[in-house]
Amino acid sequence: MADSELTVTAAAVLTAEDEQSTGLRRTGRFTLIARRFARRRSAVVGLVLLVLLVVFAFVGPRIAQWGYDEPDFLALAQAPSAEHWFGTTTGGSDVFALVARGLGRSLAIGILSSVAITVIAAIVGTTIAFFEGWVERVGMWVLDMLLVIPSFLLIAMIVRSSSGANGWIWLAFGITVFGWIGYARVLRTLTLSLRELDYVHAAKYMGVRSFTIIRRHLIPNLGSVLIIQTVLGVVAAVNAETALSFLGLGIKAPDTSLGTILQAGQSVILTAPWVLIAPSVALVLLTFSVQLIGDGLRDAIDPNSRSGGRA
Repeated sequence: MADSELTVTAAAVLTAEDEQSTGLRRTGRFTLIARRFARRRSAVVGLVLLVLLVVFAFVGPRIAQWGYDEPDFLALAQAPSAEHWFGTTTGGSDVFALVARGLGRSLAIGILSSVAITVIAAIVGTTIAFFEGWVERVGMWVLDMLLVIPSFLLIAMIVRSSSGANGWIWLAFGITVFGWIGYARVLRTLTLSLRELDYVHAAKYMGVRSFTIIRRHLIPNLGSVLIIQTVLGVVAAVNAETALSFLGLGIKAPDTSLGTILQAGQSVILTAPWVLIAPSVALVLLTFSVQLIGDGLRDAIDPNSRSGGRA
């Protein structure tokens, strides 16, 4: 057996003996984060609430007695009953089925947009900061120019030109196209300090390719920020979709979302308040749960947070 193998074997034996003698056991990073997250009761409540909303969005349309696109013309603006659990709209549509369908559509748009925005912003922001010089100057100029574009109007134009069946895809695309710009500027600022670290300079001197350094060293070291932003970005994307759909510039019939239901409910708030209350409660619970999860992740990832202590 070679000397190096003997050294590794001896070190492994010593490590095992130390763990047995001290009674301590190594804890992985993800295990430690999970334990810190679990100690935050509010974060656990938010996670459970989000899971229930996701289950409702997927299971609700299957257990509803009526489809979201199957109006009951014998029950127009009917209050909640055994047949229509959340009541009906003035057109006879079942509010329970509408909210389940709308919540699922809003969640799909929010999750897809948030993940895509995080990926694009991470790549662009770290690349601009890493190359410095004229690349950084041109990149920041482009970001500044993109920030002055009226994104709200352009997203509305993109969605308006689509059909009702695939309108949600174009809406998610529009939110993604204009949603990463400000976040890329933030990540560029955070990367300025990372690019001066010794291991980044060592990788450059060793001839490692620039994009390999970005992928292996810079982006992973922003992992905690990216995770939190992805979670909180779901709420931002859902709110953007809701605002556009509420104004009639987002999801169009025959599809539906929380924004379109709110738009229909605001005109009958006095005669049929359940049409407005049901989607409003779903939107508030979704926002509240994601905020709790985001706060829990922030405290769990940050070792100096108040959720520290024994893990």
